[in-house]
Amino acid sequence: MIIFFICITILILGYKFYSPFVEKQAGMDTTVDTPQKRFSEGVDYVAIHPVRAFLIQFLNIAGVGPIFGPILGALYGPVALVWIVLGNVLGGAVHDFFSGVMSIKEDGKSLPEIAGHYYNVVFKGFMLIFTAMLLFFVGVVFIMSPAGLLSNLDVFEGTFFANNTFWVLAILAYYFLATLLPIDKIITKFYPLFGLLMIVMTTLIAGALLLDAPHLPVAGDFLAYFEADHAHDFLEPNPDGLPTWPLLFITITCGAISGFHSTQAPIIARCLTNEKYVRPVYYGAMMCEGIVGCVWALAGIAAFPEGYAGLKALLDQGGPGLVVNHVANSYLGVMGGIMAIIAVAVFPITSGDTAFRSLRLTVVDAFNIPQSLRNRLLLAVPILTIAFFMTKLDFSVIWRYFAFSNMLLSTSVLWLATKYLFDRRAFHWITSIPAVIATGVTLSYIMTAAIGFNLSADLGKPIGAAVVVIGLVGLVFVHSKHRKLDVA
Repeated sequence: MIIFFICITILILGYKFYSPFVEKQAGMDTTVDTPQKRFSEGVDYVAIHPVRAFLIQFLNIAGVGPIFGPILGALYGPVALVWIVLGNVLGGAVHDFFSGVMSIKEDGKSLPEIAGHYYNVVFKGFMLIFTAMLLFFVGVVFIMSPAGLLSNLDVFEGTFFANNTFWVLAILAYYFLATLLPIDKIITKFYPLFGLLMIVMTTLIAGALLLDAPHLPVAGDFLAYFEADHAHDFLEPNPDGLPTWPLLFITITCGAISGFHSTQAPIIARCLTNEKYVRPVYYGAMMCEGIVGCVWALAGIAAFPEGYAGLKALLDQGGPGLVVNHVANSYLGVMGGIMAIIAVAVFPITSGDTAFRSLRLTVVDAFNIPQSLRNRLLLAVPILTIAFFMTKLDFSVIWRYFAFSNMLLSTSVLWLATKYLFDRRAFHWITSIPAVIATGVTLSYIMTAAIGFNLSADLGKPIGAAVVVIGLVGLVFVHSKHRKLDVA
């Protein structure tokens, strides 16, 4: 139990003491007009109260990501909690914060436009391709997962509502409206309520687990990793024998660090009325997502009397959605069952619609398209039509590409933030060191994954270690060169 409280305390202290230091490097200016004040047009640039903005940002980035990912990551043992906490404070929250900073500093623009400003047109094109690809994958995943859940509910068995295609089309119809309409018609009205619901659900699950979970992790569980034979480090807790590096870091992205979050940054950056709200909205929302991730990692680690074998059996039977349903029903009864359905059906929908909205904004920014109703229609219809046909693909294939794209984009954003800090002559190490580590993880994964070069898993660690060492040496060299130029 004490391990869980230590994790939550580190997240809270990270926001309290580390985030002000990070904010200081960013050069926030509370006296300038924000994009919302300069470009207000009643569609995307709409003023939102900071508390409402926080809840919307939290829900946009959360969905089921910090629930499903940590549940899958729990197969790696208590080390999943370590990655969630350290990855969040030092990587994910910093990533989200600078995504918001750069967007609000660049008129609320999307990532590819920011990349073109700070680097060049080649990097802009790279970011445009992978941002669009990731947003499509996110949107499609968050059509398929809730549609599959709703069509398989017992209450709908034998009825028209048991048809998966019906729910796919129904969700697409809602996405069409949410993508097309001004942000204050649906998103700002309902999403704060869903954000509060996720907070309540997480709190109740955490309390129930701490009172009654059969396998709460203790300090000895962590010490065992360091005392074990290094040839078998991190292999034993996973029933499939999968190594932590790099798979744990790819499995748990939301909750630790997620490139998808950067695609959501412009939505709220266009709605904030002062730059002083960037830190609480972006860094704060990611801290909350980290807490959600810790709770569901704890559920995977501790809630099953059979231990990891029980978790693995349930995952094989029905995936993380079934685990959510089992935990919520077991610990919260009827209320838990209702919350579980909302968690795995409504929450992904609230991330899927903003994914497609972000895709529209990305295309608009890239090609400088005026935002008339006609143009919004011309963009929304083909985007969602392509998404419908992508739902016919194998879900596991979509998920693998989503996971890789997610990590690759977060790595690119960290390098983009590093360039931003270099230009400001600020303390770039807060983004450059996480960027180097994320680069090592990403390259290790693509070299060893089935969707990449499919090399031996034994190559993952040395490739990642070599990339990290070379990256750090390169950073020291570039840093020294900049220091000499500054002195000169």
